[in-house]
Amino acid sequence: MSNAQTSDEVRIRPARTEDYDAIVAVWQAVGLSFCQEGRESQEAFGRQLEHFHGLYLVAQHGRRVVGVVLGSHDQRKGWINRLAVLPAYRRQGIAQQLVRACEAALLAAGIEIFAALIEPENDASAALFERLGYRNDVPARYYRKRRRPDV
Repeated sequence: MSNAQTSDEVRIRPARTEDYDAIVAVWQAVGLSFCQEGRESQEAFGRQLEHFHGLYLVAQHGRRVVGVVLGSHDQRKGWINRLAVLPAYRRQGIAQQLVRACEAALLAAGIEIFAALIEPENDASAALFERLGYRNDVPARYYRKRRRPDV
């Protein structure tokens, strides 16, 4: 994956430690819960960012972070986590760009199965992932996408 992908004025790029407050602001603006004292503290975020370098991505408009996705993997399956786009920037394809960029980074790491867990009431995210080829083939709202039938 390149360091940045552009669409109009929005650029997708790897997150940096100094993006932490802006990322939290996006999560707060969309009502996404987070554990600022625990696994999503600034210190934990910094460690995770190092471990999953290139998989934590932000969408930037000018100098403003307007969207975020956190990718991770277990060497076998990739996870699309914490996808959020500020309400004023929705319906512009930014979430799709973030997911596609995260998939590309996971694929570059040798990961060919992508998954996302979606809260039951989040119909917009469920619809987005379905449009992107993910399938709800587990009794929970669990989505995965295979890059090839044999993976």
